Amino acid sequence: MADIKILLLRGVNVAGANRLPMAEFREMLAEFGLKDVDTHVQSGNAVFHDPGVAGLTDKIGGAMLLRFGFKPALFIMGLTQYRAILTANPYKAQGTADGAKVHIVFLAAPATATDLAGLRATASEGEQVTLTDAALYLHTPGGYGRSVLAEKLPRFLQVPHTARNQRSAESILALAMALPVA
Repeated sequence: MADIKILLLRGVNVAGANRLPMAEFREMLAEFGLKDVDTHVQSGNAVFHDPGVAGLTDKIGGAMLLRFGFKPALFIMGLTQYRAILTANPYKAQGTADGAKVHIVFLAAPATATDLAGLRATASEGEQVTLTDAALYLHTPGGYGRSVLAEKLPRFLQVPHTARNQRSAESILALAMALPVA
């Protein structure tokens, strides 16, 4: 039985950089034996059934470099893990009101060296941040693009990470849940 997996790519199709055509990306993923591959918008977010392909992260990264000319940070997780990260969101209610104001920052590893107090000191009034081993959650009522806290986040997080607003994260979950039963 194939497991449902979610793939998030960092920095794809942002401001014209790292252009990734989704049809060709889906085709590439299917070439590895992944089944029912689907993507969410033009961001490189993908869901699929994984029959147990060994070394999947390295294979995808290498193929992307050869085929598209860049190798973004890749985050692959199972459906259960992804759902748990979304469920643990302490700002879910705020995100339900406006999904663009709450971001989930997926971490490649626990960010144990993060100066959380220093990060919180950059927050504007009303902004909140919570760190777990799997994710950092941000509530930016004034907007992510205007948030100094969000801007300085890469200086404080010393592990690879990628962020999705709550609306996008939930849409990716719905896409994964809609995959046919394998």
